[in-house]
Amino acid sequence: MEFKDYYKVMGVARDATEAQIKQAYRKLARKYHPDVSKEKDAEARFKEVGEAYEVLKSPEKRAAYDQLGQNHRAGEEFRPPPNWDSGFEFSGAGPGNSAYSDFFDSLFGAQARSGRSRGEFHAGRGEDHHAKVLLDLEASLNGGPRTFTLRMPEIDDAGRLVSKERTLNVQVPKGILAGQQIRLAGQGARAPGSGTAGDLYIEVEFQPHPLYRVDGRDLSLELPVAPWEAALGASVKTPTPSGTVDLKVPPGSHAGSKLRLKGRGIPASPPGDFYVLLQIALPAANDDKAKAAYAALAAALPFDPRASLGA
Repeated sequence: MEFKDYYKVMGVARDATEAQIKQAYRKLARKYHPDVSKEKDAEARFKEVGEAYEVLKSPEKRAAYDQLGQNHRAGEEFRPPPNWDSGFEFSGAGPGNSAYSDFFDSLFGAQARSGRSRGEFHAGRGEDHHAKVLLDLEASLNGGPRTFTLRMPEIDDAGRLVSKERTLNVQVPKGILAGQQIRLAGQGARAPGSGTAGDLYIEVEFQPHPLYRVDGRDLSLELPVAPWEAALGASVKTPTPSGTVDLKVPPGSHAGSKLRLKGRGIPASPPGDFYVLLQIALPAANDDKAKAAYAALAAALPFDPRASLGA
């Protein structure tokens, strides 16, 4: 997938005002409209301009795109990094448009598929907002309060893009899973007059954990064991989210063996499981004593690790 430079498509500077972007769009839309244009690639260019305008006319989309695109150029190979849009507060659900490119869909398609569509808003009620935040895994394991700072871009009186921040204190439910949402009633857009404010939906994703890997409601840990512990069996101290346990390693275990501790994953309903993946840790042969031990083992065990290859 190629990176799209929407400013280049529109022919405007990155610091262009709202009025300049709108003027450029009107000019290009007239030039490439398929019903009147004589340009050879008019239809494709018209769609490209429409896609660029969809992003640059929206303060939220434009601010997120600006942050993402600082180090990218048009046409270069591109994949959006995970959770690139975390911390941005978006309004509504977006229009959704299958005519837009894979590049657009990879960035903003999820917004078009979430929340209420524009036709579902009720008179006297503010628009819903949504945001993605990165949680530490412990917030799900234990529950409790967390503080989030969200950016809500807007256009100032001069037509320039500026960014406001707001800080929210949120009670995180114990056992919440990645992809689930926390609803904050009345924290969306204000309604006109005396109407009811919309809601804010916060989607949760987890920050990488130094020990555990998250897979839905399950957790896993790569546990180093010595060759003799794997071969002969052993009881080894193993960290888990609920504390250290004595894990029994069965005799004859090998690298990649998976041991399951039922119910010790994320405390959802039902709770997930905790998996231990064994990794064989080899002692270093960095002195004469260690080298002699390896040589004695090689002499005592006629073992060919490549026998299955038939070489």
